[in-house]
Amino acid sequence: MSEKQKMLAGDMYQPADPELMRLRQHCRLTLETFNRTSHAEPDKRADILRSLFGTTGNHLYVESVFSCDYGENIHVGENFYANFGCVILDVAEVRVGDNCMLAPQVGIYTASHPLDPVARNSGREFAKPIRFGDNCWIGGMAVINPGVTLGKNVVVASGSVVTKSFGDNLVLAGNPARVIKRIESRP
Repeated sequence: MSEKQKMLAGDMYQPADPELMRLRQHCRLTLETFNRTSHAEPDKRADILRSLFGTTGNHLYVESVFSCDYGENIHVGENFYANFGCVILDVAEVRVGDNCMLAPQVGIYTASHPLDPVARNSGREFAKPIRFGDNCWIGGMAVINPGVTLGKNVVVASGSVVTKSFGDNLVLAGNPARVIKRIESRP
């Protein structure tokens, strides 16, 4: 298996692999262009994101400054919005449903490192995918950790750190995030 295949499979991989380094360099150059493109050119900005992301809906808007590792592992649905300072470490796949909003400075981190210091110092790492159902709203400065799946209609309060998966129709808050309210769904 290539290092990229290992990475996407969630296995330990070497991020210094030349192919992965080229892909990250391409992403960073594309992000430089995106982050310098005027907000007076929303169609151009959206086209840059469509060329970078794996898949998108027709309507998406991301404020600058936006950062990610590869871009191609990010899949967003219709009406995706990310506010200022969003960081998505898309070492593994990030799948976001329709009508999802990210407040300022949200961090979505699929990347992880071994707990053992000898293994960690080897430079190898691994990743776990992250998924959001439709209609999720992630509050400012919230962090979504590797391997988390959020169901539909989930609201994550500002400053929360989500370390495990949750089902539908919930408000989450805290560090680590926990359910503070259930949302009554409408027919």
